[in-house]
Amino acid sequence: MPENYGYHLIADLKTSDVSENFLLTNLEDMQKILVTAAEAAGANCLKVEGHSFGSGQGITAFVMLAESHISVHSWPENGFAAFDIFMCGESAEKIEKAVYILKKNFPKAEIHQRLLKRNYSGI
Repeated sequence: MPENYGYHLIADLKTSDVSENFLLTNLEDMQKILVTAAEAAGANCLKVEGHSFGSGQGITAFVMLAESHISVHSWPENGFAAFDIFMCGESAEKIEKAVYILKKNFPKAEIHQRLLKRNYSGI
């Protein structure tokens, strides 16, 4: 029987709201959202990194966690952001709390998510 090493949640966000779309260009605010999402799941933030591709352009933000990572890459010109949340340990069982923070900060957005159980089954 395979061991469970954690959960990997992929969330694709689509919005047409002007204020939410502007948030997709704001590196500092997106980093704060990622940190808040990680902390909501009980994860421990080790390092926060990011890059803005210029005024009105997309961003890439990454939070290294003791329990793995949470990241986002955005395309504001399309109202789209791709979130990646991988957590192990006790925070893995609370990964949905991280998604709740995303939904709270983007209430008008449509968010599709997929949850993967990370394990090794010998394949």
